[in-house]
Amino acid sequence: MTDKKKNPVVRWLLPMKKVMWALTPALIASVYFFGWRAFIMFIVVNIFGFLAEYFFARHYSEPVSSSVFVTNFLFVMIIPPTLPYWMAVVGIVFSVIFGKMVFGGFGKNIFNPALVGRAFIYVTFASYMTGNWAKPAIGWLGGLVKYTPDAITSATVLSTGENIDKVFYLNAFLGNIPGSIGETSAILLAVGGLYLLKQKIASKTIVIWTLIGMLVIQGILGSFGITGNIDLLTSILSGGFILGLFFMATDPVSAPKEETAKMIYGIFIGVMTSVIRTFSVWPEGMMFAILLANMFAPLMDTGVKEWKQRKKAKQMKAT
Repeated sequence: MTDKKKNPVVRWLLPMKKVMWALTPALIASVYFFGWRAFIMFIVVNIFGFLAEYFFARHYSEPVSSSVFVTNFLFVMIIPPTLPYWMAVVGIVFSVIFGKMVFGGFGKNIFNPALVGRAFIYVTFASYMTGNWAKPAIGWLGGLVKYTPDAITSATVLSTGENIDKVFYLNAFLGNIPGSIGETSAILLAVGGLYLLKQKIASKTIVIWTLIGMLVIQGILGSFGITGNIDLLTSILSGGFILGLFFMATDPVSAPKEETAKMIYGIFIGVMTSVIRTFSVWPEGMMFAILLANMFAPLMDTGVKEWKQRKKAKQMKAT
């Protein structure tokens, strides 16, 4: 029993089920907003994600871990509800193989696997990932009586900056706006994220400093009237910020382990999210910010450890 607790893979696998529970309300809401196609997409992605890991796990003579279902779940949440099924299959297979298995399997990957797959199809099938967004279904029953919403829009608020008013804020808070399958409902994602914080699965340090980093830079850019900058509340409620904040930036495998490094990591993500959203042609800055931070996470840990050692050495000399 003691060995299992010390095993980092076991330690990471146990919270995986709680992450899926935390995401479930937003997935259910996606059916209400975007129709049953969202749930079918969830099933398709889980089947092919499992198969991709199964064939590679055989090579390593290991069983398929429950972590693949978290990767599948997160991947579904960050793709448009109208994305062709075959593109989703390409994305999740890429996520599992090139985001995780090529590094040796779960616990060894450098990048968040779900974001690796999304980034791949984001740049490969750009028109489908940036220009075909479903408007939420209308009526009391919403998408519960539909396969997919009737109306399609070419952009989200992040790419247009239009229609920012009290009605938009309310809709974004509830989830009644165009967007990816599971990233539109700020309230449900926040509830799930707070649950992870309470269970000590998500890092409070990363969450707090990511939020601070984004708000500070976004506020500075706004004060200078920079073209392309959006207001603070819209920055939080729109796109995948809340989903990325609680569920992806805090990934225990790809994030730093040292507390000071986590603070630096969070600030980096928050700042880069704002900068990418404002100055690049890609409005969804959170995804690229987290992947960039993943790249530097080991260096952040190493740097903090070396700084602590030097500090300790100086203290010992002083005494």
